[in-house]
Amino acid sequence: MYSVVDIETTGNGYKGQKITEISVFLFDGEKIIDEFTSLVNPEQAIPYFITNLTGITEAMVRTAPKFYEIAKKVAEITKDAIFVAHNVNFDYNIIRDEFKSLGFDFKRKKLCTVRLSRKIIPGLSSYSLGNICTAEGIEIAARHRAKGDAEATVELFRRLLKRDDNFTINSFLNAKSREATLPPLLDKQVVDKLPERHGVYYFKNEQKEVIYVGKANNIKQRVISHFYDKKKKEITMCLETADISYTETGSELIALLRESSEIKHLYPKFNRAQRKAGEAVGLFSYEDQKGIVHLAFNRLKLTPNPLMKFYSMAACRSMLEKVCEEFELCPKYCHLQTNVNACFHYQLQQCKGICTGKEALESYNKRVYEAIKSLGLQTENLVIKESGRNNKEIGFALILNGIYQGFGYVDKKIKIEDTDDYQLYLQPQQDNRDVQRILKSYLTKKSIVKK
Repeated sequence: MYSVVDIETTGNGYKGQKITEISVFLFDGEKIIDEFTSLVNPEQAIPYFITNLTGITEAMVRTAPKFYEIAKKVAEITKDAIFVAHNVNFDYNIIRDEFKSLGFDFKRKKLCTVRLSRKIIPGLSSYSLGNICTAEGIEIAARHRAKGDAEATVELFRRLLKRDDNFTINSFLNAKSREATLPPLLDKQVVDKLPERHGVYYFKNEQKEVIYVGKANNIKQRVISHFYDKKKKEITMCLETADISYTETGSELIALLRESSEIKHLYPKFNRAQRKAGEAVGLFSYEDQKGIVHLAFNRLKLTPNPLMKFYSMAACRSMLEKVCEEFELCPKYCHLQTNVNACFHYQLQQCKGICTGKEALESYNKRVYEAIKSLGLQTENLVIKESGRNNKEIGFALILNGIYQGFGYVDKKIKIEDTDDYQLYLQPQQDNRDVQRILKSYLTKKSIVKK
């Protein structure tokens, strides 16, 4: 026996959604045995765009029963029946959470008509209910209403049962079958082809947009673990996942570095922690046409040979202000005061007047060089050698003058004598706060080859 279910809710995400309408058809594989359909008072506002989509207004549900008032009927009509729905995890998880809020545990075997359709009716451009029904000539009496969509799903399921010559449905009902746990839009072959090696993987939606980037020491194992995670974020993400791609890295360190870079480049929907680049800022010096030596700061990637690097503009300015005060430098030529002819500090007698022509050039520049000397130049060169993507190469991460340059791979047959030569094989990356956190953590655990 099957209970074919469709619900309408207050939103298009997962978290916090409440049911506004439910329809359940008890189906024996050939005919409908029973039916239950009802509007539901969600006890919260219905967004305008949802009303536009479903036609369900707040006025319509105001006097409708709340879920606890129909919970017994829903439990009874789905009892001892396989729970069937289009994108089954969506409907099932929301109904399960409604029961959970009432203190009851809702457990049913599940079947997804999206996944079944992908197997039994291959080759469609989309497996949305509307698209499949159009392809199959199934009429939907009321699209985006629970009863209309549930009736269409019953008819679709009936046809799938008749065409199931390979007993696909039985394999889906097998608790040990991977098909039973995969996201509804994801083909099993995609998961089967994933390697069990270090790398970065990409979850993509139906529009081929990357919605999540992750790193793994075992790509296949880590990807599958997402499908068993019961957190709301994971459930929502898996419901949207239609494809998965990957890049092997050969080592955990390069996987971490690539993951961080990709998240900041692609800005995936379900990655939040590392979205902000925390881009590094470089402090540098230069001489203008008058011969005055300036101290200035800019984004690190635009700063050649920085004197120091920082991971926030505020930290950089704070250090520069201290140096300016200690060595009685001019804020105008430290780029702390802009668009001024004479700095404000000169009026306070904290600047000796280089900005007004009152101080000799040589005297001022001497103090600037003393200030630079006090900072100490970042000169550390470091090559972190790792396993390559195969046994013929090595992977590496490169740090020059204390600044992370990126990672790359070199054939083991190539002999490199100088650290700078690694740049020939480098995949350039930006230095930032997250990279420094990754490197600092990793350097405490591994022995590093220094050049």
